[in-house]
Parts: sequence; structure tokens; C-alpha cells
Amino acid sequence: QVQLVESGGELVQPGGSLRIACVASGNIFNANAMGWYRQAPGKERELVARITRLGYRIYAESAKGRFTISRDNAKKTVYLEMNSLKLEDTAVYYCKAEFAANLEYWGQGTQVTVSS
Repeated sequence: QVQLVESGGELVQPGGSLRIACVASGNIFNANAMGWYRQAPGKERELVARITRLGYRIYAESAKGRFTISRDNAKKTVYLEMNSLKLEDTAVYYCKAEFAANLEYWGQGTQVTVSS
């Protein structure tokens, strides 16, 4: 069993930076990938960034050049560093762990609000 707890979401001004974290309990070393997703009001949940067990990263077009996903296996933590934040980045950000046989776990989300 894996539990994921996100933290670090807060109110930030446009152009600002924020780092959110996802701490896992349980064994995530066998996870095929860890990802960050977000869901804005009235919109579907979308992929923001994903990092595989081997460290391969992919980003949504909206995140390229501004966001960086990283993982610290010793701390069982995945981070999302967000820079040059825009109003449209406002959303609840969710962490996901992906395992074999389509097994996946989600966190409860952390609210990121970009507003002046």
C-alpha cells in the first residue's frame, strides 16, 4: 500500500515561484513513474510533469521551460519546482505513483493559487 501526501501549495503572485512536494509512505522504489497532475475549476485533470524510475522526464507544453520535476528516493519525495507562475497555473495539484499492471495511487492534492 502506498500513500501520497502533497504539500507546499499556497497563494503566489504572477511571476513568482513555488515548490510543492509529494511525500510517499510505503515502497515506491518499484514505481514505474511518479507524476504531477493538476485540475483547475471546471476543467479535466491534466498531466503537468512525469518522471520515470530511470529519471526520464516529460512535461506538458504549458510547463516546459518553467517547471522542473525531481525526485529524492532517500526521502521518498517528488518535487515540482514552478517558476514564472501564471494565473492559468491556478489549480489543485495532485501527485500520482504508477506501478505495473496499471496500478496507481493518488494523493489528496494541494491548492496552488496564482493571483495578484
